Amino acid sequence: MARIMYDLCGENTALRFSPFCWRAALAMHHKGLTFETRAWHFSDKQDIAFSGQEKVPVIVDEDDEVVTDSFEIMTWLDQKYPGPALFGDDMARSRARFIKHWSETQLAPALMKIAILDVFSIIDPKDQPYFRESREARFGVTLEQFQDTEQGFEMLEKALPPLRAQLEGSSFIDGDHPGGADYLVFGMFMLAYVVHDGALFKSDDPVAQWHERMLDLFGGLGRNAPRTGSH
Repeated sequence: MARIMYDLCGENTALRFSPFCWRAALAMHHKGLTFETRAWHFSDKQDIAFSGQEKVPVIVDEDDEVVTDSFEIMTWLDQKYPGPALFGDDMARSRARFIKHWSETQLAPALMKIAILDVFSIIDPKDQPYFRESREARFGVTLEQFQDTEQGFEMLEKALPPLRAQLEGSSFIDGDHPGGADYLVFGMFMLAYVVHDGALFKSDDPVAQWHERMLDLFGGLGRNAPRTGSH
């Protein structure tokens, strides 16, 4: 049986914008694993009911083992498959978990401020009522009130100094070569890269230069991803 990953998509199934699915996909490429992606919409919950939960990514391995949650998938890959490590030992994995939390609490809110209406515009119309209801319940305001591109970029700039400082001294977060920490952070940026028409960074920013290197990994996996707008 082929290895399968259920991957969130837009109305155009070629648009893959989930930060968490990007983390898992990059991690599997890092391990040199082949896999088939299956496009999944928010309303396709029955398609992954076998996993016991309702979110992607979901990995079904060649032996029918099922793994969910991007960080758990990355941990599982290190435990099951030899080759270049994503996290390494328990201490490194614990530090990576801190980076996961930083990216999800500092980067994700800024990127959603910038791009949430872009996401809403490209998802399947059948998914839009769920997306609107669930996000507006979380934010306490409408999507239109929540999006504030200027504020989002201000929030992003406030979040970037630790990442910028790290990248002034090394090519990647994990050093000379990319690793799990890089994928945890880069996956977040792929949401805006896919759905938002506009640059996230100034070209001379170390973060921008790292982002370009990350886009080129694995034969340009990120750079060649289908995008919206005038890209």
